[in-house]
Amino acid sequence: MDKIIQIETPTPFGIGNANSFLIVGDTLSIVDVGTNFPAAEEAMIQAISEQGYEVTDIEQIILTHHHPDHIGLTDLFTNATVLGHAYNDFFLKRNEAFFEYQARFYLNQLREEGVPSAYNRWIEKMTREVAYMGSKPLTTILKDGDPIPGHPHLRAVETLGHAQSHLMFVNENERYAFGGDLLIQLIASNPLIEPPLDPTMPRPKSQLQYNASLKKLASYELETVFSGHGDAVLNSVELIEQRLNKQQSRAEKVLALIDAPLSAFEITERVFPTKISQQLGLTLSSTIGQLDYLVEQNRLKATLNHEGVLLYERT
Repeated sequence: MDKIIQIETPTPFGIGNANSFLIVGDTLSIVDVGTNFPAAEEAMIQAISEQGYEVTDIEQIILTHHHPDHIGLTDLFTNATVLGHAYNDFFLKRNEAFFEYQARFYLNQLREEGVPSAYNRWIEKMTREVAYMGSKPLTTILKDGDPIPGHPHLRAVETLGHAQSHLMFVNENERYAFGGDLLIQLIASNPLIEPPLDPTMPRPKSQLQYNASLKKLASYELETVFSGHGDAVLNSVELIEQRLNKQQSRAEKVLALIDAPLSAFEITERVFPTKISQQLGLTLSSTIGQLDYLVEQNRLKATLNHEGVLLYERT
């Protein structure tokens, strides 16, 4: 049986500390590696030292997703292989072609959502903060169902929605998972709008992906979900039901605000009148998630107007 040790490191983000998990088994592994900035690096080195190891002893990094508070310190572990979803490598390798594609994707999204051009400066903020990310690329690309070397019964499970790279790692025998940001006890994860892995594919419907991923997690009926932030979740099935119900409630509130054909931006202004100018990316992601959900339920329809803006109206 593997020994699991939680390590907390600070982040420069509003979420607070991020969790990493040292797995002591046939292989010495770490799940997620915090943020690339000095305070996090110092905390990581100290925490590993307190367990009787050095960072050079770590053999394997296992990544849940590509956000900067999870892939920041890959370079610190010089002797470790790096395992994760293929999407991580666009950021770890600093893929300039992908960054250009990402910027075009967000510009097209803002236009389709009816966002005034004055907000185009937000494109830079919507892209991930590569300065806080590591640059040591993947050694192994993990896909849904792949086993994790050195840890019997631990398997990767694709759980997209919060991120287009998101994997959780499930041990069905011992009924636990490393859940990344799929399920956090104190805060609901935001299904973020991100460009698809394949540029020829349409925008991923993050809220629908996220709901499906939560249901996938619930199907395992696990005893413990080790989260990317905060305490482990011990009541995952109950919490998932609460989160899904809350999401449906949010969708109902969005629907109640739609009394004519409106763009996603116009609807977001109604949902978040005081927050939209300070948090355009998060507020739009949240609203579009509810709109996708309502369209999926056939309670809204979306029509592209002559200016290339999607307008939503009741069916």
